[in-house]
Amino acid sequence: MAAPITATQSQHNHIAEDSGINMKFVTLTSIIAALGGLLFGFDTAVVSGAVGFMQDHFSLSEVQVGWAVSSLIVGCIVGAGASGIISDRYGRKKVLIAAALLFIIGSIGSALPSTFTGYVIFRMIGGLGIGITSTLCPLYNAEIAPTRYRGRLVAFNQLATVTGIFLTYFVNNAFASMGDDAWDVSTAWRWMLGVGAVPGAIFMVLLFLVPESPRWLIKQGRAEQALDILVKIHGESGARQEVLDIKESFKQETRGSLRQLFKPGLRTALIVGVVIAVLQQVTGINAVLYYAPEILKETGAGTNAALVQTILVGLINVVFTIIAIRLIDRVGRKALLLIGSGLMTLCLLFIGFAFHTGHTSGVLVLILLLVYVAAFAISLGPVVWVLLAEIFPNHIRGRATAIASMALWAADYVVSQTFPPMLKSVGAASTFWIYAVMGLITVVFTWRMIPETKGKSLEEIETMWKSGVNH
Repeated sequence: MAAPITATQSQHNHIAEDSGINMKFVTLTSIIAALGGLLFGFDTAVVSGAVGFMQDHFSLSEVQVGWAVSSLIVGCIVGAGASGIISDRYGRKKVLIAAALLFIIGSIGSALPSTFTGYVIFRMIGGLGIGITSTLCPLYNAEIAPTRYRGRLVAFNQLATVTGIFLTYFVNNAFASMGDDAWDVSTAWRWMLGVGAVPGAIFMVLLFLVPESPRWLIKQGRAEQALDILVKIHGESGARQEVLDIKESFKQETRGSLRQLFKPGLRTALIVGVVIAVLQQVTGINAVLYYAPEILKETGAGTNAALVQTILVGLINVVFTIIAIRLIDRVGRKALLLIGSGLMTLCLLFIGFAFHTGHTSGVLVLILLLVYVAAFAISLGPVVWVLLAEIFPNHIRGRATAIASMALWAADYVVSQTFPPMLKSVGAASTFWIYAVMGLITVVFTWRMIPETKGKSLEEIETMWKSGVNH
């Protein structure tokens, strides 16, 4: 047991804190928590390889094909919305373990059904788990990370997500190549969906090795338990000061009512969180990732070439997410958002012009798409999840993050459902120009509303909102 907590100083000394940080413990804990992102990426992408075979197996209509893809997202919206309340009550760790179990059940269940309705039910169950992990994994890492390294540790979640998406391309190809067309229609899609239970089980087992969030423990009045965990992270003196700072943030408001979010200052935090979450999606990233082969076919690429180019898109996504992890605590959140969203806007604008003028042959559109994905991967991809995990006050962080995450998933649903009809009705050029307008809005919103949170503790960020200083 650590020594009793005593007051030392009123200001957090980040330099002194850094000297005692146990980065091995923090990094391993953050990596385990971030594995929830791997499930997130795998499960959202795996259906792209399975849905064609399922269409033949179940004789699905076009509407049912859309439902086969989007039923998971409906579950995600519900899971994200519920994650805040249940994690505030039962703790981050327990709820993440439950989410992993839901994911396992959803993966196995969606691989075994004899009816399409059975598939949809189990996809929604898996979606509940994904919605919870997509919200709580970055939140957990933010609550356990030292201030100086919080950005990169939270961004591990996004790296795991894009890695899961990337690996799915190979998993789907491996199962599809195991047999003939009849085997693909009867069996391959079941293995694609069912294999997700393996990383789900690994994630659940490893979660038993990580500690509970110390900030949640302090909120529950279990400061000594929190101190033991924080000593492993910061060392003795840094941990004692961290507990004092967290306790101070709880003094004025002891109940985590959502009404607190509508108070001056904190209302701005809610608006910023929800809007940037929606903007991450309406700039079109998942339209590009989900429908990359179809977009590339529009440029004249054959089916095989389009699939190879899609793998290249996934590789770029992973590589530039790694670069973002290196930059986010050095360059800062706001700077990366401005650079990335600005570059995304230009790429979308030029892609639209390429389709408008008919100059889509060769590698022009592919290069523009790759630059667009790279720009997203260093900005809106990881940075939005970092911001959502750190900008809300301790008392209502779980519930507030859940609201923003639910808005993000709802926007994802809208984009994934509207992209094919938009391509057919207004054409590729206008579709990408609409996304470009959303990109420009993102640049302006970031410039005017997003605070720079680099180097600030979670408690300092809370104080910043309450004082009305957010630039």
